[in-house]
Amino acid sequence: MSERKFPVKINTVRISKPRLEVYYPKVSGCESGVAEKRINNKIISLVNQMIKDQGYYDNPKTDITGYYEIKTNERGLLSLTMSNYAFSGGAHGITLLKALTFDVETGYDYELNQLFSPYGNYIKVLSDMIKIQIKQREIPLIVDFQQIRPDQDYYLADKCLVVYFQQYELAPYAYGFPQFPISIYDLQDIIAEQPLGRMLY
Repeated sequence: MSERKFPVKINTVRISKPRLEVYYPKVSGCESGVAEKRINNKIISLVNQMIKDQGYYDNPKTDITGYYEIKTNERGLLSLTMSNYAFSGGAHGITLLKALTFDVETGYDYELNQLFSPYGNYIKVLSDMIKIQIKQREIPLIVDFQQIRPDQDYYLADKCLVVYFQQYELAPYAYGFPQFPISIYDLQDIIAEQPLGRMLY
């Protein structure tokens, strides 16, 4: 891996169609053109999948508005979230929040399980930490929380792994997206050297 750790450049792209207005990031400035293309292809693929999943093509009454946030853009890592709000009538719409975390030098995107050593039981460790936060923060649950999914949603921000849940997945609608920040330093015994190891220094 090269020593280059500068942030990549982020440009905003707008998709505007009847009943649809979505803003998403386009990455530039990667050292590798292949990596840059891989990242941007993954982002637009997720954008299109979210629009499809929220019924834009199936229901002519569905209106969708989408935005993004950059959570980490340093040390060769890019972590971002994309949020789409879909309304098709009723008391309120539904928001879908998805995240991607990339190595900007390779364009590789990481699933949650790939952040940890194969010898560490990350599901139990993270689940136990989340249970403590649920109790401390007195989060009302609509299901009995036992453990996270192996592919639970997450993003990286401020040297924290933020594990989160979709609307209605864990708590009532009014609670939004339950998010659980966990310091990388509290996980250093089980994280993999890449990519989380580089955030320790």
